[in-house]
Amino acid sequence: MKKKLLTLLLSLAVLLPATADEGMWLPSLISGRMKEMRAKGFRLSTEDIYSINRASMKDAVVLFGGFCTGEIVSKEGLVLTNHHCGYDAIQFHSSVEHDYLTHGFWARNRQEELPNEGLYVRILVRMEDVTEQLAAGQTAQAIIEAAKAEGKGYQASIEQMYYGNQQFLFVYQQFDDVRLVGAPPSSIGKFGGDTDNWIWPRHTGDFSLFRIYADANNEPAAYSTDNVPYQPKRHFKVSTQGVKEGDFTMIYGFPGNTQQYITSDAVKYIQHRSDPMKIDLRTRRLEIIGKAQEADPKVRIQYAAKHANIANAWKKWQGEVMGLERLNTIFKKESYEARFRAWALDKPEYAHLLDSLEAAYASVADRYYLEELKNETLRTIELAKLAGRTVAALKLDPKSEKRQEALREVEALYKNYDVNVDRALTQCVLAGFAEYCPAESYPKNLQSLIAKHGGTVEAYTEYLYANSRFTSLEKAQEATIETLLLDPAYLLYLAVRNTQGRLPRNLSNVAAIGRWYKPYLKALMEFDPERAFFPDANMTLRVSYGSIAGYEYADGEYHIPHTTIDGIIAKDNPEIYDYDIPQSLRNLYATKDYGRWAVEMNGRQTVPVCFLATNHTTGGNSGSPVLNGRGELVGINFDRTWRSTMSDIDFDPTLCRNIAVDIRYVLMVIDRIGGAGYLVDEMLASK
Repeated sequence: MKKKLLTLLLSLAVLLPATADEGMWLPSLISGRMKEMRAKGFRLSTEDIYSINRASMKDAVVLFGGFCTGEIVSKEGLVLTNHHCGYDAIQFHSSVEHDYLTHGFWARNRQEELPNEGLYVRILVRMEDVTEQLAAGQTAQAIIEAAKAEGKGYQASIEQMYYGNQQFLFVYQQFDDVRLVGAPPSSIGKFGGDTDNWIWPRHTGDFSLFRIYADANNEPAAYSTDNVPYQPKRHFKVSTQGVKEGDFTMIYGFPGNTQQYITSDAVKYIQHRSDPMKIDLRTRRLEIIGKAQEADPKVRIQYAAKHANIANAWKKWQGEVMGLERLNTIFKKESYEARFRAWALDKPEYAHLLDSLEAAYASVADRYYLEELKNETLRTIELAKLAGRTVAALKLDPKSEKRQEALREVEALYKNYDVNVDRALTQCVLAGFAEYCPAESYPKNLQSLIAKHGGTVEAYTEYLYANSRFTSLEKAQEATIETLLLDPAYLLYLAVRNTQGRLPRNLSNVAAIGRWYKPYLKALMEFDPERAFFPDANMTLRVSYGSIAGYEYADGEYHIPHTTIDGIIAKDNPEIYDYDIPQSLRNLYATKDYGRWAVEMNGRQTVPVCFLATNHTTGGNSGSPVLNGRGELVGINFDRTWRSTMSDIDFDPTLCRNIAVDIRYVLMVIDRIGGAGYLVDEMLASK
């Protein structure tokens, strides 16, 4: 039976067409998509995309920090990714005196490139179907440990495809010395801020540059001044020829999370319960942070990355709810399930599946919702997290390096901490938790703390911040471990810390529900053999392909698939931080001295900035290379349109579009704004 299922999965990957440009395909199985890719304009081979016998594109794609994608673009290990992917690193190196967020950062030579503790990249060595090995009795741990022993810096994991019907081993080589090379001012890299986020037309130069360093043998090594730039097996050639509507595009990256096969019960939970709660609570937090940032430049820097991290999903969820409503996804799912029920009625192994899934959702949803609520409220309280991290560090062996490292990490957290902002946020989230949490589920230990110290959220918050030593690094350092163990913030940490273990990313991945999806997916493949089944995204390397395309945004309103520097100038506003572009960009526009980056559009000289394509993307694809039919880099993926955010659940080919920054704008900014033309020369040297 297992062999029959594997054969079915492979045949589906090879034979079936996807719906329009829908799909995130495993590179090792991409041969099945090659006919369609070539028809759209791809001119290379499957071996060019993925090979374990020779250098291929996979060797030029990196998992950046575990949460984004990047691409190697030179023989010297230079990496391009998004500005928002490098944001934490840029912010860490920023201060009021050296505000790299506002003014940008450009290393003038290798010695000026900045190290980033904790930042790593991973390059895929290989992926391998291990379903049969596991079924034969080999343990996952044995397979993983054997893979890790194959090379220096090797990491490995086994990931589930189709809810466990297929299991793949992914082997990576991890590099831990990754240095910041360049970043544009935030008014370019984050142009439009939260207002333009997820929106088209877009004019954001969302890129940053890093470099991978290795030891003298080109192997991974911890940061050292003796390290040298990594020499990759493959890097992407950069094309300055541009793209036009209809041109082939391919994205190679690490998409994080999709739920293409969930039932109507799951969609109802997302659309009517989970997303609305999270949107509301994040709106409140963002208002507090935003007002504080406007009032104080120091706070603006301290909370820049935090604000961006909160806002990104907040706005995505809003678009997701609207998209699901517009597509009537719940009704579509229910209709599909009705047809499945009729088909499965005389098949005892499948007839019960939808009933079992419905019952599982009913039994688990309330508990999962409570954990999501805690994640949006109680577990965001920084004072409690600082208390927990500090005490944990102090409990380590005083003579150990591990203890010193942990304490340094705590000090770094205080660098981006403001007690007044945190006090307001704590009161906000405690009130929000009380509002959404059913009375019978309210934690007794938290209730006791509030009752003991004022009886209301407001009074408890005042008591907490008036009496805790964790409100500043200096106070915490002066106290004894015995005092800190009794500190009000540490007692709050004990009351709100996660006692449930790591929350699965989706409700449908909870074990009690997920167990039914494995046979359900198997049944769907028999029920609907004409459907193109691709595994849900799970932060493993995937290929998606499509073309440059605009779309009809509304009746009679067509959005063309590119923007230019003219649109930046139209939005420029010195009174608004996110729209206050550098004077150097204004000067460049005034003189039209674009040099080799100029193109002619509609009878005028301009510079392309962003473009739209039909590639199926999601979170994790941020920073992914956008490639043309010859496998050359033409852009960097960074977003989707707001009407596309439901594509994690329901892909609509008429509206779903990904947004990329045109590589020509990236090169112009590096060259003419950053004055770092040597980096452009490095990227174009292999042309």
